[in-house]
Amino acid sequence: SLLPLRLLYIFSDLLYFPLYYCIRYRRKVVRQNLISSFPEKSLNEILCIEKRFYSYFCDYLMETVKLFSMSKKQMQKRMHFEGIEQITEAFQAGRSCSVYLGHYCNWEWISSLPMHLGNAGISAQIYHPLENKAFDQLFLYMRGRFGATSIQMDDTFRTILGWKKRGQKSIVGYISDQVPGYNNIHYWTNFLNHDTPVFTGAERISRIADCVIFYLDVYRPQRGYYKARFLKIADSTKNLPQFQVTEQYFRLLEKTIQREPPYWLWSHKRWKRTREIYNQLYPKEIQEKKLSRL
Repeated sequence: SLLPLRLLYIFSDLLYFPLYYCIRYRRKVVRQNLISSFPEKSLNEILCIEKRFYSYFCDYLMETVKLFSMSKKQMQKRMHFEGIEQITEAFQAGRSCSVYLGHYCNWEWISSLPMHLGNAGISAQIYHPLENKAFDQLFLYMRGRFGATSIQMDDTFRTILGWKKRGQKSIVGYISDQVPGYNNIHYWTNFLNHDTPVFTGAERISRIADCVIFYLDVYRPQRGYYKARFLKIADSTKNLPQFQVTEQYFRLLEKTIQREPPYWLWSHKRWKRTREIYNQLYPKEIQEKKLSRL
């Protein structure tokens, strides 16, 4: 981590060949995800995206290692945020904020946001604890180096409502492009040419806490540099139809991915849950009961 990034990128270039050609890390999953997401693209185009994904994935690993020792000055030089004034305006109005983002570009570097907000409010991110306690503590340290608070997924609702009751303003980031378990599915959308079950908890929490909702659109203008723009989705969800915010998030994320596909995390089985099996497990009347409890 103490090595300069330019040297870590040399390691990244060296790692790419064995990862892609020898270990073949999740090659079948990545290939199938790309083919089914972009049916209009030729095999050569798919292979180009695939190779660029693995090349970037190696960069992501090295950049994450670097995060353990990056100074504030280094981070401010490499990670830029646009539209932060919208967050400070919401705080000044006594409102908290929810920010949707995806596993796109280097999402770990987003934890540097508190440097730009100062003491205006609490900056937090949701995380799922790792089974290995040593690694879990290591990643908590890494994600909190610039002032971000990490909230365990099971404690999200209680923590955010606790802040609201105490009059503490907050901005909480939700990486909501993961696959929910069958018991936690309440909504499906068409995402990257797939019938996709999605998490809706962020919208529910934002509605109850009356948060201003944003999407973080991330760019990678060059190697080792990122720009993230705050795009407002809604001032409030209270008068919006159920799941409209979730739907808008996936439309924006889809647009981001289609702009530069290699920077999304293609190595996960995002579409392993099917509506057919879901309908078998949860008949229509049970699905309606689940929705009525939201």
